[in-house]
Amino acid sequence: MKLEVLCNVENCKYWAEGDQCVADSIYVIGMHGEEADNVAETACKTFEHRE
Repeated sequence: MKLEVLCNVENCKYWAEGDQCVADSIYVIGMHGEEADNVAETACKTFEHRE
C-alpha cells in the first residue's frame, strides 16, 4: 500500500516537488518523551540535509 507523505522542508534530501516525502520509511519522535499532545511536540528523525 502506497501512503502519501507530505513535507515542506525543502532542504531535506527526501523532499521532492509537490512537497512529497520520498524516503523509504519515516521516523517521528516525541520531543518530550514517548507521548505528544500536539504537533509542536514531535520531530522527524528521518531528516537529512540536502547537499
